[in-house]
Amino acid sequence: MTYWKVYCLEDKWPGLWRRCFQHQAASVGWPADWGYHLDGKSKPWSKARNALNAIQVGDKLVVQLRHHRIGRIGEITGLKVQDNQWDPLVPRSKEEPIGEMGRRILVRWDLVNGPLDPDLVVKLPPNARLTGGILRSTICELPPRLFRRIMKAATDKANWVGISSHVFRYEESISNFLGSFPHHLEDGLQPYPSMKVRESVFSDRTRSDVLLIDRNERPVIIECKQGTPTIANINQLRGYLRRAGKVIGKRVRGILVHGGAGKLSRDVKRHSLRQPRVEIVRYSLDVNFEQTL
Repeated sequence: MTYWKVYCLEDKWPGLWRRCFQHQAASVGWPADWGYHLDGKSKPWSKARNALNAIQVGDKLVVQLRHHRIGRIGEITGLKVQDNQWDPLVPRSKEEPIGEMGRRILVRWDLVNGPLDPDLVVKLPPNARLTGGILRSTICELPPRLFRRIMKAATDKANWVGISSHVFRYEESISNFLGSFPHHLEDGLQPYPSMKVRESVFSDRTRSDVLLIDRNERPVIIECKQGTPTIANINQLRGYLRRAGKVIGKRVRGILVHGGAGKLSRDVKRHSLRQPRVEIVRYSLDVNFEQTL
């Protein structure tokens, strides 16, 4: 058995990953109409062509996304990659008269070791990430050891994150929500009662997202981030804590609220435990629609 990786151009064609999931296929481009032929004379695309000729039914395949994420792992069940089998996952249009991503590798997605929902993907931990030529290739073979690490990461729900084709203003929305309803984060949290203090804490024109007070009358600064926390995020919040402590005259708690992966890197965990300690909380969103007319 051989292990393969195919890069999904979700950033270029939003929704492509969902179409791959729906059609149970990974895909690449290089249409014959543009001079790319799987056999015989062709425009240069030897690396991808060699890979397509080497793939066998029963091999395993990983769909790669940007930012160290994968869509799913699948078992290859068939190939529709011949020049006369062009079947584009990116529909034909005026801009794309023959469509795109039409050489299909048919797969059976592994829905046991990974999310059922196509809106969820897997954020790879550092030890399972693609690097070098493997990262940059559209399609290539994966070393078995790396594939096993990717498989292990996919089974861990803490690595499951949402996929967004558009950038939503999550940070601002979560900040506004916590500013209005802080008790949803922690029972007893309330907005800090002094507007004068709230305005003077960040006189250098930087600002934290929310300034609150807890049930023990201790000030709390909330910083919201859309992605998985980084050491830079923690350092930013610590700067706010120090400045707030000088103005208020008390030790200030810091809570970093994020929407990234549930599993944090070891370095981030260690850094958060240094003084002043930064608590880290993950949020998730659930939006429902109901037809009213």
